[in-house]
Amino acid sequence: MKKVLIFSLVYYPKHIGGAEVAIKEITDRISPYDIEFHMVTNRFDSTLPKVEKIGNVLVHRIGIAIENPEIKDLKKFPLHLNKVLFQFAAARKASELHKKYKYDAVWSMMAHSTGVPGGLFKKKHPDVKYILTLQEGDPPEYIEQKMKPFGKLFKEAFTRADTIQVISTFLGKWAKRMGYVGDIELVPNAVNTGHFSQTYSEGELKPIREKLNKKEGDVFVITTSRLVKKNAVDDVIKALPHLPKNVKFIILGTGPDEDILKKLAEKLGVESRAQFVGFVDHSEMPKYLKVSDIFIRPSLSEGFGSSFVEAFAAEIPVIATQEGGIADFLFDPERNPDKPSTGRAVDTRDPEGIARAVKLFIEDKEKTQEIVKNAKELAFSKYDWNTITKIMKERVFSSILL
Repeated sequence: MKKVLIFSLVYYPKHIGGAEVAIKEITDRISPYDIEFHMVTNRFDSTLPKVEKIGNVLVHRIGIAIENPEIKDLKKFPLHLNKVLFQFAAARKASELHKKYKYDAVWSMMAHSTGVPGGLFKKKHPDVKYILTLQEGDPPEYIEQKMKPFGKLFKEAFTRADTIQVISTFLGKWAKRMGYVGDIELVPNAVNTGHFSQTYSEGELKPIREKLNKKEGDVFVITTSRLVKKNAVDDVIKALPHLPKNVKFIILGTGPDEDILKKLAEKLGVESRAQFVGFVDHSEMPKYLKVSDIFIRPSLSEGFGSSFVEAFAAEIPVIATQEGGIADFLFDPERNPDKPSTGRAVDTRDPEGIARAVKLFIEDKEKTQEIVKNAKELAFSKYDWNTITKIMKERVFSSILL
């Protein structure tokens, strides 16, 4: 049996994102008799134990913690210090654990979060393999600027890696620009296709419709999104004045830009058409997609974009930009005529283009049905977690742990 130590800035049960979901989905599907997974992560919450088994991962928590912090507290003093401190404290903790457990490999999840500790550990323990996964959603240039204080240590996060796995072609190009000379393993993220494709009775969906006050004739455009600049929720709000009044915007998620977005909707006179639902648990999300008509997120950047593929599986048509990793799976009838259409593509910062795409989905029902069918087939054939875990095990873990 092999042993792999994971570096992750955060982990279950709180404040997780797509990268952490990927870790759990993959490790839960790999037999503990094949690979024993451990993890070093930040604690943040003093009510959480310092050591805990979650699924197939033995989690070792470090860092500054307070009692029951909310996600907004992670960016405030003192918890905001954890990201910087983790770059060095995680490497030290990993070396301590290595003396006891004798790891065969370390696995860093996202370069800007855990690449530095991965590189530092590799420098001290050159005989231990080092895997780097790139899952970043922010533009690489922005990340490189943020990591400048770490100097060459950030570049060594790439150059010291024995293998780099990326979730999109876009991120593979970044790894090469950062000096990595080995082979790139392109293994995308996936979604729980069974969860998002499940059917519900009218009785199960009725409470959601009532909560959202959906009336006959309403067209619901929905997003599931952190309310931050890169997800460009403001562009959808700006598109509403260009659309019929029966088109409403349902916004699932929270974030630092929430107040700004609400003020924008008020300024444009569409506050009654932009509904901020707040946090919705992942288990309930398919119901919200099922009562909606179009999914949209006109991202300014995206490492992959699991939410789009979840919408594919839920059989709801998708509007997106083709930024970053989205270009790997969202193909537009006009822009990508050589491929089966899976969505409608728009340019960044183009509210009028968003309005046009919404109207095309509403008006051309035959094409919309074709797009939805193609998108669902793609989600099930290429982006299911069982398929992706098999690829990860064969092409990443098994090859490097020989």
